[in-house]
Amino acid sequence: MTDILKFITSRLPLSKQSVKNTIELLNEACTVPFISRYRKERTGNLDEVQIGEIVKYKEQYEALEKRKAAILKALEEQGVLTPELSQKIGDAQDLTTLEDIYLPYKKSRKTKAETARKNGLEPLAKIIMSQNANDVESIAFKYVKGSIDSVEDALEGARHIISEWINERTDIRNNIRYQLERHAMISTKEVKIKDDTNGAKAEAAQKFRDYFDWSESLSRIPSHRLLAILRAEKEGFIRVKIEIDNDRALDKIESRIIRSNNECADQIELAIADAYKRLLLPSLSNEALQIAKEKADESAITVFAKNLKQLLLGSPLGEKRVLAIDPGFRTGCKVVCLDAQGQLKYNETIYPHPPKSDSVGAMKKISSLADAYKIEAIAIGNGTASRETEALVRKIRFKNDIQVFVVSEAGASIYSASKIAREEFPDYDVTVRGSVSIGRRLQDPLAELVKIDAKSIGVGQYQHDVDQTKLQKSLDGVVEHCVNSVGVNINTASKSLLSYVSGIGPKLAENIFNFRSENGVFTSRNDIKKVPRLGGKAFEQGAAFLRIKEAKNPLDDSAVHPESYTVVTRMAKDLGKSVQELIGNAQLLKKIELKNYCTESVGLPTLQDIVKELEKPGLDIREQAKVFTFNQNIKTISDLREGQLLPGIVNNITNFGCFVDVGIKESGLIHVSNLSDSFVKDVNEHVSLHQQIIVKVLEVDIPRKRIQLKLHK
Repeated sequence: MTDILKFITSRLPLSKQSVKNTIELLNEACTVPFISRYRKERTGNLDEVQIGEIVKYKEQYEALEKRKAAILKALEEQGVLTPELSQKIGDAQDLTTLEDIYLPYKKSRKTKAETARKNGLEPLAKIIMSQNANDVESIAFKYVKGSIDSVEDALEGARHIISEWINERTDIRNNIRYQLERHAMISTKEVKIKDDTNGAKAEAAQKFRDYFDWSESLSRIPSHRLLAILRAEKEGFIRVKIEIDNDRALDKIESRIIRSNNECADQIELAIADAYKRLLLPSLSNEALQIAKEKADESAITVFAKNLKQLLLGSPLGEKRVLAIDPGFRTGCKVVCLDAQGQLKYNETIYPHPPKSDSVGAMKKISSLADAYKIEAIAIGNGTASRETEALVRKIRFKNDIQVFVVSEAGASIYSASKIAREEFPDYDVTVRGSVSIGRRLQDPLAELVKIDAKSIGVGQYQHDVDQTKLQKSLDGVVEHCVNSVGVNINTASKSLLSYVSGIGPKLAENIFNFRSENGVFTSRNDIKKVPRLGGKAFEQGAAFLRIKEAKNPLDDSAVHPESYTVVTRMAKDLGKSVQELIGNAQLLKKIELKNYCTESVGLPTLQDIVKELEKPGLDIREQAKVFTFNQNIKTISDLREGQLLPGIVNNITNFGCFVDVGIKESGLIHVSNLSDSFVKDVNEHVSLHQQIIVKVLEVDIPRKRIQLKLHK
């Protein structure tokens, strides 16, 4: 524990005790949401972000230790492990240092230096490196034998060995790393491509034309630009090169090695040039580019994670009866009616738009369905024919007040063709499933979007170019955070939603779902213990995040953990009230002296959380959905004019700005420089996903389908 504590606390400004206790909880299979919410006394009140950082460095430490063990084993098998080497490996604090230590001992493919050694040239290399000999050619002549045909062959072989020694020196590698970190330039050159018959390659290449001849500091290049350049290289449109001042780099190496002015020095100078060009620069420039890529990945993943969090915590309409429409022209508009719990009650296809243009019949059908199913809101997908369908619906005079919403379709087609959708609606086709998803997104975005692979939701930048394992882990963490922050109604939740509850996972989620189907709704949290394979640990981790509406014990529909029920009962008893009377009674709750209920395991942080929850039990942290209307006169990009002020909805956020839906096919960009008159450090400080804003049109490029906007304050 000492070593891991030292490793983590040297990287995080947290107390050793907090880190130690958190590691112990993680080793006990506790989840981050559970630890941050219900073990505040043990962690010193660390939040989810801080605990997440501990998890990250804990994993880094474990990966480092695993690699150390593998290297030690390999060195032992080679018979080269010494106490000094073992100590150096044990002291290594990062993988780069560790790999540099191991580099001379790696069993690699056949190298020029290895060939030279087999030809008996290592003694000659040592003589040259001693820098004491004067007549190097005469000495080299003694090694002309076997496959070595000449003095020059002997000297070249010796230089290959010296080049390898230079390449393996940690101080030299670190000096070049320093120069790459400070001074490296990334440059690109266009690759002339042979186009295919339909011109698709040339058209695809034009997306990257800004980078056909580009040069920029590697340390300063924005993440989105680096990822764009690397994608263009991957697709074969450009070549990428990392460069530093070669003369300066060679001078730095020479100053560390050459200490004489004789023939040996001349040979070493040639070996340095060879080592630099053939071994050091290719390897370390690739390493520098990989480090830059990892930073760009991290930045892009952070943007994606922020966007996903905002999307998942988007405003729900709540348990309302919804009529959902997936609009279309030729294939018609798919209409479904959902009850307040999102269950499908009816589906039909209407044809209000060309070529059939039965707008009157469509309006009558929507009106009659609204009456028949007591519809409270209408959700219209924002894809093809969305604006036309919205205009049609707004013409209908409903008997009751019905709100009309335009809902993002991003990822709906992915869901409709998925295994989850097929299991939910085995008797319906993808069009009906997609419409249901649109309606449910309005009722509860979180509950519906968790069914879709987050990468398919369409928020973020270059999500397919970043490290997919890291991206998936980050996004899973975001979904888990959002689900547990909101809480889950165990009696209505899908398997997908249940699987993200703390301590549950896919298998137990399926068991809960099946148990509910066979035995009816859960009436208390204690009932959860009856689910097959759901043991004490899973119950401890997940119970407080699972809510039961209209339960006999009102605490079962709150974020109060079952382990704290006795504390609440004591509080109520001391006030001469029932638990039910305590809930929602702010005046009564103020009378509680929290210090009277402190124990070794329950401190003030937990007690304060309990009282806060009792004031508003089960309160949804999300705002309620609001109706939004686009400018009805703007239907295509051709309708836009510079200087116009338009209502819009933020539909994506990147490091370089945000994209805004103004009600047409193309989204407009508010560049980071047009978000504020002052410097913008973080786009998220100025806008949030799905925020309703007013924008000013700055520029419209119809051929390139680009719209430049400015945030109007």
